[in-house]
Amino acid sequence: MAVNEDAILLDSGTNELEVIVFNVSSGTYGINVMKVREIIQTQAVTPIPNSHPHIEGMIRLRDEVLTVVNLMEVLGCPQSVDHSQDKFIVSELNKLKVAFRVSGVSRIHRISWKQIEKPTELSQGLQSATTGVIKLDEQMILLLDFEKIVVDINPTKGINIEQVRKLGKRERNTKKIVVAEDSAMLRKLIHQTLTEAGYEQITFFENGKEAWDYLNFVYESEDLSLEEEFQLLITDLEMPKMDGLHLTKRIKETDEFKHIPVIIFSSLITDDLYHKGIAVGADKQISKPEIVKLIEEIDLMI
Repeated sequence: MAVNEDAILLDSGTNELEVIVFNVSSGTYGINVMKVREIIQTQAVTPIPNSHPHIEGMIRLRDEVLTVVNLMEVLGCPQSVDHSQDKFIVSELNKLKVAFRVSGVSRIHRISWKQIEKPTELSQGLQSATTGVIKLDEQMILLLDFEKIVVDINPTKGINIEQVRKLGKRERNTKKIVVAEDSAMLRKLIHQTLTEAGYEQITFFENGKEAWDYLNFVYESEDLSLEEEFQLLITDLEMPKMDGLHLTKRIKETDEFKHIPVIIFSSLITDDLYHKGIAVGADKQISKPEIVKLIEEIDLMI
């Protein structure tokens, strides 16, 4: 099953997404269609000696060799004896293609980011691998944090503060940056790396709606200056309530705000999806975890 680009949302910035629903053992989970290249039948997997326990091995898909991650191992589910319904979900994130083994794939649902709720602290205990909860047709669907799954297996695919230290000591602490990022782990890493780069005045929000509300609050305030408080905005794409594309679109379509530089910093910046950020007017799009490139673009903009 190939995921056709035309089948994905035709318009950028609608604050909607399409979710592929799948099963891992008895649990029901979801993944954003934008992360999926195709869904294929399982095939023989070649084991990789001394690999991470979550890695099942590797497969050849046409002219590429892909690592296979077993989500039953990741989620601590009992291994099924019957693999007749198993599928490989081939995903691309952080400029890396990975095949994830799942117990079966059901269908695609189009929903609004407003329908996605933040996981409770208890559900986040599930290896902290969930980014959101969808209640749909009396069904509870957990959105998995595939980026974190990959980084847990291979930390080199995450944000590396050591790369920033090579830039040397810099003075940037008069510049104010606003960041919309739903992952607590990434908020912490972004804070550490930007601070190391000299940007110490950073305001974080957990989703695009909070950032949008703050932008309007500052604009309407008699005591705050928009130019001083909002010199640059960095946004993730996948966020509950309001995603990064919709946030960027609203900023760039509002005369009072459109001068604010917006950088999309996401694992979904791929050749196939780059046009979506262009369509909503993003000033730059940078793929996680290219933190040095992000800092270099911030330097140029402010």
